[in-house]
Amino acid sequence: MSSKEPVLARLGVNIDHVATVRQARGTSYPDPVAAASIAEMAGADQITVHIRLDRRHIQERDIELLARTVQTRLNVEMVPEDEMLALAERTQPHTVTLVPEREGEVTTEGGLDLCDPGVRDQVQEAVQRLRAAGIGASVFIDPDSAQVQAAVDLTVDVIEFNTAAYAEAHTDTGRQAELERIDAACRSAAEHGLFIAAGHGLHYHNVGPLVDLGWIEEFNIGHAIVGRALFSGMDGAVRDMKDLIA
Repeated sequence: MSSKEPVLARLGVNIDHVATVRQARGTSYPDPVAAASIAEMAGADQITVHIRLDRRHIQERDIELLARTVQTRLNVEMVPEDEMLALAERTQPHTVTLVPEREGEVTTEGGLDLCDPGVRDQVQEAVQRLRAAGIGASVFIDPDSAQVQAAVDLTVDVIEFNTAAYAEAHTDTGRQAELERIDAACRSAAEHGLFIAAGHGLHYHNVGPLVDLGWIEEFNIGHAIVGRALFSGMDGAVRDMKDLIA
């Protein structure tokens, strides 16, 4: 395991589930754009949203407004398909994180398989389009050395490691094994000079060991923050998470 001195990581607050509550009733509230503003005032370094093909939560209107109002950084997660890339080109977020999407999944079930030739070609085309538009390109991948090397070959700006297996481990042994896997993948990414982000399934009780690895420069966390905000407000929920990753 790494004993590297932890970096000062930035916090990306994912506001998807504010939109989930809104869409449940088809109303105009609660507004994720308002949630983004509160999160930024509480110290969020980035606002992250995932616009899905089925539009189950975030809508194009949200991206358009966030692109004009976010004061920090806007990171939009999307599949590398033409309809989504055209939206990014039009709205100009700071970063686009390319993710896989499977019909019927409750949440993203894994990282992009950049070792699959079809996926790699699709991602390569998307990265080229994003770069031409002046948008940073990130890929969401599993913490695996082969995936890291594939990301290096695609010359992406950022890699975001999928932390689901770590977050969902049911035993200390399993959690430790996943932590070591992430540590090794981070070391490989750092050797190639990549900016390292992480997210998926992280919450107030499991993010600490990842911070302690010292490699991860950005955490994108949503469900846990929005869940805590129901009881302590968005401001308090963001500040609590900032304290943990600082």
